[in-house]
Amino acid sequence: MKFLDEAKVYVRSGDGGNGCVAFRREKFIEFGGPSGGDGGRGGNVIIEAVDGLNTLIDYRYAQHFKARPGGHGMGKDRHGAKGADVVLKIPIGTQVIDQDKETLLADLTEAGQRVVLLEGGNGGFGNAHFKTSTNRAPRHANPGQPGEERWIWLRLKLIADAGLVGLPNAGKSTFLAAVSAAKPKIADYPFTTLNPQLGVVRIDESEFVLADIPGLIEGAHEGAGLGDRFLGHTERCRVLLHLVDGTGEHAGTAYKTVRKELEAYGHGLAEKPEIVALTKSDALTPAQIKEQAARLKRAAKKTPLVLSALSGDGMKEALRALLKVINETGKPKPKRTRAAAPAWQP
Repeated sequence: MKFLDEAKVYVRSGDGGNGCVAFRREKFIEFGGPSGGDGGRGGNVIIEAVDGLNTLIDYRYAQHFKARPGGHGMGKDRHGAKGADVVLKIPIGTQVIDQDKETLLADLTEAGQRVVLLEGGNGGFGNAHFKTSTNRAPRHANPGQPGEERWIWLRLKLIADAGLVGLPNAGKSTFLAAVSAAKPKIADYPFTTLNPQLGVVRIDESEFVLADIPGLIEGAHEGAGLGDRFLGHTERCRVLLHLVDGTGEHAGTAYKTVRKELEAYGHGLAEKPEIVALTKSDALTPAQIKEQAARLKRAAKKTPLVLSALSGDGMKEALRALLKVINETGKPKPKRTRAAAPAWQP
């Protein structure tokens, strides 16, 4: 299944049914009178967050959704039926944004959450509704009110407790594959990860969701590389794990490059709690580790962790550091929807 995190959709609620003008004329019934029924209400447009979805690919090929109109009123005081609603099922964490791409209409962050985006038009009154003691034979009825319509944007922001950020080939996918059952693509060339990946991590009888975001390069906020379009998936993360490749030329420069892109993106990413780690320590000598860690410490103003996903060194410490920040924020643990994830083993 292809990953799609943004889609433009046209929605329209149903028109209300027209009221009816009718009179009761039956043999052997002495008094007749108006008997036109009311029109039915048009269907609503409803947005619902459901489990089991992690992409908006369904809205890549079907982009127009219209609710059914209400039924017209009929004689013998028969009212029109209500129009059927149209329900757009979206992944948890999807935002509904107006056509201007700025106005937030709804943010669905829980399974089963439903929002009535557009209400159907009211049905018109039939002539029986206007009958009074002085107007016993009204000959008019109301038309149904038209429904509402608009273009909206659906924007998915994955819900994860922690997020991995760093330059391409910093070891993010390798880290995720080592600590969870996720199977991201791993290779020795840049931009191996083209779409965000999620994994469930279990450590010390606790578990949290970890997101791997495609790598950033200098100028990502201007569209360089894959740009910063996937950074929206880290906006809901409680903590960021910033991985810096220890085999690179200068760990401090690599760290500053990514931090610059986070600050340029905005949306509070630069203010999120951050844990810094030097990766691929298995490929470095003790002297190189000491030198790169010192460079990274000067750039980040904090002591970095040193880890290796291949040998397992420092992995438990990194996971426990992430879990500590997540627990301090008071966020409830994710709902269990699958079999228990295996505890991570070094």
